[in-house]
Amino acid sequence: MARDREIRQDGMEERVVKIRRCAAVVKGGRRFSFNALVVVGDRRGRVACGYGKANEVPPAVEKATKDAQESLKRQKKVQLRGETIPHRVIGKFGGSRVILVPAGPGTGVKAGPGVRDVLEACGIHNILTKTHGSTNPLNLVKATIQGLLLLRTREDVAQLRGVTL
Repeated sequence: MARDREIRQDGMEERVVKIRRCAAVVKGGRRFSFNALVVVGDRRGRVACGYGKANEVPPAVEKATKDAQESLKRQKKVQLRGETIPHRVIGKFGGSRVILVPAGPGTGVKAGPGVRDVLEACGIHNILTKTHGSTNPLNLVKATIQGLLLLRTREDVAQLRGVTL
């Protein structure tokens, strides 16, 4: 299915979202370097992204994966409701806006590149999305993660308000 997806022995799934080539013009010609954007998730509500730069592609991906692992440790778990999300939410980062809407069983992940990688690594199977503004993959990935972290279940909200359902 996805050629750039890898499931490691510790149960974490890593997905390479984007690899970009950057050229610096020097006296002898052009010197190329590579940037990698990687999403890491456990398919049970934890997801993070990492960004790495190096002169070759494999070290850039390794650096990005290591960066994602570090940020995954600091990140809280996303609140899910079955295989979808509890409510509609808008994630914002930079010039990107990502609207996440819960969907019924059998819908699948209706999302573009970048957003799809984050949602699948998080373990969401049924969701509708729409992106507005910038389509920069880094901003889309961060906006999606930011939106997922805004999710609250009914029980969480009731506990915060001190009410019983």
